[in-house]
Amino acid sequence: MADFWRSELDPERVMRLPVTHWQENTPGQREELLTVEEPFEIRLNGQSLAMIMRTPGNDVELALGFLLSEGIIRGYQDIDAIEIATDEDGLPLPNVVNVSLKTEATSSPASSAPFQRHFAVSASCGLCGKNSISDLLFSAPPLEPDQIHVSASTIYKLPTLLRSRQDVFEHTGGLHAAGLFTTEGELALLREDVGRHNAVDKLVGHGLLHGQFPFTTSILMVSGRTSFEILQKALLARIPCVVAISAPSSMAVELAERGGITLIGFLRSRSMNVYTHPERIVR
Repeated sequence: MADFWRSELDPERVMRLPVTHWQENTPGQREELLTVEEPFEIRLNGQSLAMIMRTPGNDVELALGFLLSEGIIRGYQDIDAIEIATDEDGLPLPNVVNVSLKTEATSSPASSAPFQRHFAVSASCGLCGKNSISDLLFSAPPLEPDQIHVSASTIYKLPTLLRSRQDVFEHTGGLHAAGLFTTEGELALLREDVGRHNAVDKLVGHGLLHGQFPFTTSILMVSGRTSFEILQKALLARIPCVVAISAPSSMAVELAERGGITLIGFLRSRSMNVYTHPERIVR
């Protein structure tokens, strides 16, 4: 078995691994940095709800963002307590968080439904609950028309700004990033994770914790592609503009159109595709 050990760069999110590296026909030994991926369990009122494969860090944010994305909570006002779970001896359980809901929140249909199923979320999938656009728009209505406008020149700057703050990716190349920007192009918050949907949940959870939710005047940028799940999270967080450097899926475009979200893809250098609601992008 390979000899793993934590890196002093960020012992929670990065580890070192000796590898055999081939250059042409010559093998040699060297060290590589790997992104840490570990299971994270969310318990709701003491009952196991979800097991998420994620990069450690900002776990409370991840839990809150996941609960909101699944429609289990409507906001931080539904939370009574969130704490590290403990075993029978009262010792803390690593990678396990217990969220307690207020009494009025536990009586709602949304919060009681999860106990009928258990989520297993890999780093490559998104939400494993609702997948109907109609059902989603019933619980999260389309965004209202607004007066938000973003210049094309501002959008073109976002990839460089996002990449410049990806500390772990710079060393491992193994993390996705999600960033919240102002309409002037200032990076307000960035989160990295082995799963792009986890990174978005961490952003949403941060907003819930710090009273910055909903994000009605923010731009969300994600590394890689945009899936239905990313747009689902953006709609629930009330984000009017989603940007990615790669392609969207067909369901992502459909949800963006019906949800009132401006969706941008293939953002490269000084070009982009605006798939839906282009009226927010100006010269």
